[in-house]
Amino acid sequence: MRLLRFIPRCAVVILLVLLGLLLVGTVYPFIGIKGRALLNRTWSRCLIRISGVRVLVRGTPRMREAVLLVGNHVSWIDIFVINAVRPTAFVAKAEIRRWPVVGWLVAGAGTLFIQRGQRHAVQTVGAAMQRRFSHGEAVGLFPEGTTTEGYDLLPFHASLFEPARQAGVTIQPLALRFMRNGKRDHYASFTGEESLVANLWRVLGERGLAVEAVFLPPLAQTDPDGTPVSRLELSRRAREGIRSHLL
Repeated sequence: MRLLRFIPRCAVVILLVLLGLLLVGTVYPFIGIKGRALLNRTWSRCLIRISGVRVLVRGTPRMREAVLLVGNHVSWIDIFVINAVRPTAFVAKAEIRRWPVVGWLVAGAGTLFIQRGQRHAVQTVGAAMQRRFSHGEAVGLFPEGTTTEGYDLLPFHASLFEPARQAGVTIQPLALRFMRNGKRDHYASFTGEESLVANLWRVLGERGLAVEAVFLPPLAQTDPDGTPVSRLELSRRAREGIRSHLL
């Protein structure tokens, strides 16, 4: 049964990826921010549905104006789950840009790449984030810097909270809770040395997978006495809020 589910799903996913590459190369440059956002959301919803994954939205996502969405990171699925709710430009490690096909697709869709280890990498991507904010766009950030099985959180890197803090942009945490047959499960997590092909085999061949996207209240950026909250404190509060929905 797994093979019977995997083959048609995989075939349609390949066709969808090819369509995405075609759109990125021919249509995206001419349709503006709103047009690209509509295509990103529609494409992501199609990919999630074809993959056999249900998305359950909890809370109130920020659907208008600039926002920094901060979440835990479990799988390649995360990006498309969030994009299916609100089109979002994600900050990702530069190595992804060099991946065949996938790198071309996410680069064309507007991903912001950070070259980790370079002296001015944070400033460069921070400036790119602020440009997106100035156009009222959503930017997505996984502050752990890597994936986990989704039951707890690694420490957060706080540096990329600063562009949103400086711009006075809303910061909204969200918790991604992975499910299988109605129960919490790490089956779809993409961690360790597992290859993307192996993970696709498991995900596309399975049924009963779902992701709860729990959108938490935006973080207050000033204390009651009017004192601005530091990026380290914003990071701590975001992590604490997300973690409370994972444990």
